Amino acid sequence: MNIALGCDHGGYALKLEVIKYLEGRGISYKDFGCTDTKSCDYPEFGAEAARAVAKGECEKGIVICTTGIGISITANKIKGIRCALCADTVSARLTREHNDANILAMGAGIVGTNLALGIVETFLDTPFSGEEKHARRIAKIAALEAETMK
Repeated sequence: MNIALGCDHGGYALKLEVIKYLEGRGISYKDFGCTDTKSCDYPEFGAEAARAVAKGECEKGIVICTTGIGISITANKIKGIRCALCADTVSARLTREHNDANILAMGAGIVGTNLALGIVETFLDTPFSGEEKHARRIAKIAALEAETMK
């Protein structure tokens, strides 16, 4: 598994914790920035991580900003991305099982490190259910995306 990572200054410290977690599990990653806590713009880093997932360079992605909102909106502007903002493990599990989300967004100012790492673990370890009703709904999302993201 190869994970695309992206964050802004508000998510930088949590991204470092996620990196330690990934390394501890032997999961490879590609870090698209940012590289410090100086103020920066989340769209640059969220988009790059999302592009890597959309192109198939990375299997999944994790993006982080202070609230997770802006960076999740950014990631979802990239065709082929289903980014879910999660602040609990139940949402992380269900977004994988039901929506086959390929990017997880988190808000570093919303979730603490321990919860965030639990969310990451749940997101990475939960497979898509493959149930017909969920596959049908994802196909409808993809059709809408094809229609509107030409």
